[in-house]
Amino acid sequence: MSQPRTASPALPIQALMFAGAALVMLGNYYAYDSIAPVAEQLSRELHFSDTQIGSLNAIYSLPNIFLVLLGGVLVDRFSARGMVLATTALCLVGALITALGAQFPVMAAGRLLFGIGSETLAVATTVALAQWFTGRYFAFLFAANLSLARLGSSLADLSTSYASGLYARGWQPPLWLAFGFAVVSFAGALIYFYCDRREAPRGTLALPPPPERFDWRHLLTFRTEYWVLVAVCVTFYSVIFPFRSTFAIKYLQEAHGLTQAAAGRINSLVFLATVFATPVFGLLLDRLGRNTTMLVAGSCLLPLSFLVLGMVSGGAAWSSALLGVSFSFLPAVLWPTVVRYAPPEHLGTAYGAMTALQNAGLTLANFAAGYLNDSNHASAANPEGYMPMLWFFGLVSLTAFACTLILWLLDHGASPLARTAPSGAPN
Repeated sequence: MSQPRTASPALPIQALMFAGAALVMLGNYYAYDSIAPVAEQLSRELHFSDTQIGSLNAIYSLPNIFLVLLGGVLVDRFSARGMVLATTALCLVGALITALGAQFPVMAAGRLLFGIGSETLAVATTVALAQWFTGRYFAFLFAANLSLARLGSSLADLSTSYASGLYARGWQPPLWLAFGFAVVSFAGALIYFYCDRREAPRGTLALPPPPERFDWRHLLTFRTEYWVLVAVCVTFYSVIFPFRSTFAIKYLQEAHGLTQAAAGRINSLVFLATVFATPVFGLLLDRLGRNTTMLVAGSCLLPLSFLVLGMVSGGAAWSSALLGVSFSFLPAVLWPTVVRYAPPEHLGTAYGAMTALQNAGLTLANFAAGYLNDSNHASAANPEGYMPMLWFFGLVSLTAFACTLILWLLDHGASPLARTAPSGAPN
């Protein structure tokens, strides 16, 4: 039987554990975002179609439509530290196979393995942070961990500048760099494993919540507002990741005539903004508590970013900045808002279903964008061929904004579908 918690771990061991967890997620996010910087080279050197390039990220999301529902169960069964170590090892193997993948099926297999490990890794890391830091500063430390993870995404984009020599040698050396970051992630997992194995027997960690058995029937009891919030999540992320993490750099190179390094720097603004702004918006939500109003404000920037990108000459940097603010703002509000519309005893089901549908959206959007580019012969010789992709992402962005407006109306009782919010609930 687990010992009751008698004290918190000493501050130096807490700092070491947080550093390990930060390295886990920083390295993992870099490896995920390593496809966009090299996308144009995969097209030029390996003759991959845009549909195939989109598939490299779609196949990451595809298994997680189903596996993310099992991630929490596996963490409960085998412990957070065991699953963090196992899944970072799986991601490491996936990154290795991806770097070896001169043939598309080989590279796709590597991305599939990476995806199978990555989402469960995120669940396990969240549980680990909760066990170590539940209390006054948990929300801030969770946001700080997310910010450092997104720093990994920014570093992936900026690698076109600081590691330009690798890109000059072809498509493979940058993917070996991504493998190196996967090694960093595994090293962070070893640090966390050591800290947790040292502290757990001492009874200094918070006990994990009892595992919840996933039951689809619970979804039938959820409020209308929850499903609108799910629609916000799916449409928002179906724009952010398929565009920014798959096609943006290639688009900026071929449609705006930017160098690979310049395109990478501009695209890095999206996640660089989140590194600093996400904790700020989290604290703002804690202070103001106007969830749906803040969701509307955050989502309106998304379609605006595509309007600027398509209509304003030289607007690529402004578009990335707007996208970055939106990506800092909306997720900081969206995930905490789930607790308003789902029963406390079924939060695991609520988050699991939302994440599963999010991955379904990512899969479809990556395939759709790649198909649109190929069907319209998008290339440096035909930059207009990218317009259908931009229209696609712009329309999905408008859908996300419309869903936040519907949620605001429901939350304020301005719709016949609205239900009474819990007493004292923020808006």
